[in-house]
Amino acid sequence: MTSPAKRTRRAAAALATTLVVGGLTLSSLPAHAEPATTPGSVADKLGSHDRALIARYAAQFRTRAVPADATQPVPDFVTLMLAVKSGSTDEAARQLTELGADVTRTDPEIGYVKANVPFALVDQAVALDSVLRVDADELLKLEETTAGAGAGGVGQPGELPPAPSAATPDDNPYMPTRETRSVAFKTDHPSYDGRGVTIGIMDTGVDPTHPALATTTTGERKLVDTVAGSDPRNLIDILFDRTWMTMTAGNKVTGPTVDKYDITWTLPDGGSDDMYLTRRNLAISGYVDPTLTGTLGVAYRESDNAVWIDLNQDYVFTDDELYRPYRENHQIGYIGTDDPATAVNERQPFTVEARRLSSALIGVNINTLDEAHGTHVAGITAANGILGGRMNGQAPGAKLVSMRACTHSGCSSAALTDGMVNLATNYHVDVINLSIGSSPALNDGQSAMALLYDRLIDTTGVQIFSSAGNSGAGTNTVGDPSSADTVVSVGASVSKQTWWANYGSFVTQARAVFPFSSRGPREDGGFKPDITAPGAAIAPTPNWIANSVVPDAGYTLPAGYSMLQGTSMASPQATGAAALLLSAARQNGVSATPAELRRAIYSTADYNKDEPAIAQGRGEFNVVHAWQYLAKGVADTDEVTVSAPVCTVLSEKLATPNTGSGLYNSCAPGSGGQAVGESRTYDVTLTRTSGRDGTQDYVLGLQGNDGTFTAPRKVSLAKNVPTVVKVTAAPGSQGIHSAVLTIDNASTQAVEQSAMLAVEAAAPLTPGVTWSVAGTVDRNDTLIYSVAVPAGATDLTVNLAGLAAGSQTRWWAFGPDGLEAEKSSAGTIYCYANYQDGNGCDPFTRSYAKPKPGVWEFVVEARRTSPLLGNPFQLTASVTQ
Repeated sequence: MTSPAKRTRRAAAALATTLVVGGLTLSSLPAHAEPATTPGSVADKLGSHDRALIARYAAQFRTRAVPADATQPVPDFVTLMLAVKSGSTDEAARQLTELGADVTRTDPEIGYVKANVPFALVDQAVALDSVLRVDADELLKLEETTAGAGAGGVGQPGELPPAPSAATPDDNPYMPTRETRSVAFKTDHPSYDGRGVTIGIMDTGVDPTHPALATTTTGERKLVDTVAGSDPRNLIDILFDRTWMTMTAGNKVTGPTVDKYDITWTLPDGGSDDMYLTRRNLAISGYVDPTLTGTLGVAYRESDNAVWIDLNQDYVFTDDELYRPYRENHQIGYIGTDDPATAVNERQPFTVEARRLSSALIGVNINTLDEAHGTHVAGITAANGILGGRMNGQAPGAKLVSMRACTHSGCSSAALTDGMVNLATNYHVDVINLSIGSSPALNDGQSAMALLYDRLIDTTGVQIFSSAGNSGAGTNTVGDPSSADTVVSVGASVSKQTWWANYGSFVTQARAVFPFSSRGPREDGGFKPDITAPGAAIAPTPNWIANSVVPDAGYTLPAGYSMLQGTSMASPQATGAAALLLSAARQNGVSATPAELRRAIYSTADYNKDEPAIAQGRGEFNVVHAWQYLAKGVADTDEVTVSAPVCTVLSEKLATPNTGSGLYNSCAPGSGGQAVGESRTYDVTLTRTSGRDGTQDYVLGLQGNDGTFTAPRKVSLAKNVPTVVKVTAAPGSQGIHSAVLTIDNASTQAVEQSAMLAVEAAAPLTPGVTWSVAGTVDRNDTLIYSVAVPAGATDLTVNLAGLAAGSQTRWWAFGPDGLEAEKSSAGTIYCYANYQDGNGCDPFTRSYAKPKPGVWEFVVEARRTSPLLGNPFQLTASVTQ
């Protein structure tokens, strides 16, 4: 019988909700070195995923194809985001222009250039010496954050949980801010509630009318500004963002009346020399009210950014309201008429924004929201008075700025890059939440987006928190850009109380990591996720979008509130908790730079002994303990770098081949990997790069070690002298084994460094021999098994059997590159036995043709609605050649 990989005791995106496709540390910034590239290797700068993406765009252009949900065919170019060498932004922009590209943005402070490049010129653009890394604009699909229906609450006798209400206290399991100890922190320090702090929300937009997002605890307006991060010149925004209308010289009009589009229009204020007119077809606008038809006229006066919208469709602007950007007077308009017979409000709010995009192009944005995700995220960070009562988000005293980069179709990766730069540099925010990302195979923190985010944090002093991803319990599934070195990557935890309150599902484990939460390490062994925070919450959502509830919990929620799950919900818990620390620091004159903030959070996180390091990183955010560290000062902490061996199917493609910032070996036995029972010693190199001259003593610790790893207890580090530490790994059972190596100078306040140690011992599969395992997986839990598929295999077949009557259990497979190998993805309703007949997926037998050679993982999971707490199973696998 094979033993599962330990979770210690037990044994994927959802808009991180994470985003399924794509993926997409440097500087004038001394904190990050510019990444190495193989000389002459253009492909290393762009990567195979982006090359395939560009090839698909080019093919769609040639056939004039219109992608699903797009509003027009693919144009004859691709939008590229380029991270360039420090000080070379202007040079890169000039060279791109000379090539024939259209440079649409430059940010010299962070070395960012964005350009629309004809397909035939992509290789030349990427090959420029000034260019370090390149990402192609991509539609990142929003992952599922709703929990899905089941068969009713299970596993506990008596009543189902009560519905939350205005009487529910702030200390509650529905919006479980208490699990970061923030409720206790705010009780002890009422003014440290986020006041004085502004949080940036990079997402699908925030409802400007929601009562729980109206004011702070001090009575100030909560939503400071709401803008679009998208750009109608970006490839993906051209195709999918319907909120923009562009105008050129052909749209310029003079009045007082004008004939255009076969209509006679009466212009506002008698017309002017800088008046522009355009229109929108309401039938394809995507607005909530289905009765809207015909033409919607929009007039714009450039001299004062004035916008008029012909909402009554009489072609007369003189009776229409003049709209200005939200930041000026917080103006909100409405389009559509509510139908009281429906559950949603068809009267949809909007704000406006206008930009001169180039000398020839103006953009006017009617900023409407068609996705609930961003409002829910904002509510978790900073809602004040959820359900009209005492429940709050993490930082009810904080203010918000909304940067919308997404629609219901997904997110433009270029908009996520542009919008993040704008948020950090132009909107006076103190901390930013990003609950969106991608799941690339090569998640080594070296994408253009990741590099630019690192630079942005270093140059602006604004910390970014990001969802780790919802790609599930397989090893090395953490997403981008949360893989960036200085971005805080947040995994999703869940308590026994929240399983019951939000799902009506009973478990015995007090605290766990959600099965869907992406695991580390990075491809280069880098430490991700960094921490965890609660990943399910009841929070505000727009009342014109159908809300989401879990019927199994036995209650409903009013319009304007939903229960959503995902690392998308965990990240804002951490962001809001960080806002509490920043609020406290500001009121006490305490320094809290991004580096100091991270040190305080990382040094005090609560490690869960029942979960592996790759699932939780350093553990759960603890606001109380983090403040104790931060208040005493953590600036004296030395910088220590880690370099360690890496063996994966992609490790040859790392910036330094087969070397990274953590120890990671997921190769198959016989191909560089370790076998069960094999002991191997690795050289882990530590270098102290700051602090005083001479030698400093450090204590080495192993957290979460299941007995696999041994290391010295102490090491002495001289400044700038690489020092080798011998770390031995001896896996006693098949599966992934991980631990946190801590490097701590006892004379300083914070822990200097943490490194991930992860070694996978796989059971070899042999043609003609069936591998089998039997076990029992608890409801809402996972067990993970590792097998090595030989080269040349033509088929991998997996069978699930031995289930008890009614047991809702499934397996899902991950390939050697850390990507899900099937439709049975994390957090979804596919492939469970005894649940919706597998929902189009065979729960009992599946085959994988031409499986990639290397280590595969099978994650066995029991659904939250399984009638059994313990679910027995038998899993078998075989290969043919």
